[in-house]
Amino acid sequence: MLTERRLRRVSTRLVKLREELRIADEQLLHFTEEADDTRLRSLVSETPLADHEHREAEKAEAAMQRHRSDLVTQLNALEREQDDLLDQLSARRPGASG
Repeated sequence: MLTERRLRRVSTRLVKLREELRIADEQLLHFTEEADDTRLRSLVSETPLADHEHREAEKAEAAMQRHRSDLVTQLNALEREQDDLLDQLSARRPGASG
C-alpha cells in the first residue's frame, strides 16, 4: 500500500513537472529570441543603452536555461523513482519473476 501511494504521488508530481517543463520551453524560446533581437540592435546601434538591454536579455535567457535544466534534473530523478517503485510493486506480485 505504501508503495502504491508513493507511486501515485510521484506520478502526480511527474505530470506537474512535465507541464512546468513545457511552459519553461516556451519561455526559453521567447527569451532566446529576445536576446537575439537585442544583440542585433546592440550591434547596429552601438549605444550603451542597447548594449545594456542585450546584457539583461542574455541574463534572463541564462536564468531560464538554468531553470529548465533544474526541471529536467527533477524529472529524471522522479522517473527513476517511479521505475524503482514499479519494480518493487511487480516484485511483490504473485507469479512475478525476478
